[in-house]
Amino acid sequence: MAARPSEPRLVSLPLSRIRVIMKSSPEVSSINQDALFLTAKATELFVQYLASYSYKHGRGKEKNALTYTDLSHTAEECETFQFLADILPKKILASKYLKMLEKEKRDGEVGEDDDEGEEEEDEDKALGDSVGS
Repeated sequence: MAARPSEPRLVSLPLSRIRVIMKSSPEVSSINQDALFLTAKATELFVQYLASYSYKHGRGKEKNALTYTDLSHTAEECETFQFLADILPKKILASKYLKMLEKEKRDGEVGEDDDEGEEEEDEDKALGDSVGS
């Protein structure tokens, strides 16, 4: 069903791209046209809601613009959108990120040293048990 140029489109998102994304799932073998349309419309409405919520509750109103910071803040603070927190993380400076990585590495090394000590103790116990038998 091709849309006539004078008719407004019912969805803004390209259905062919949505079909490709849906077919990328191994569980999906065929896609009904109604399911494709409804998925496109639901996605469009979700993105509109996320954007308007972020704009209303962010600093975008001051600048009359929606920013990435507004979106990431919404993902972190609003329970409805918390599932997006990994996809929309707060931006941090590269220097802060490198410091975080160094700290994690230091903390990880200390934890690994502790694990090795426990493994050696377990091996000593096992050897002692087998020698004592």
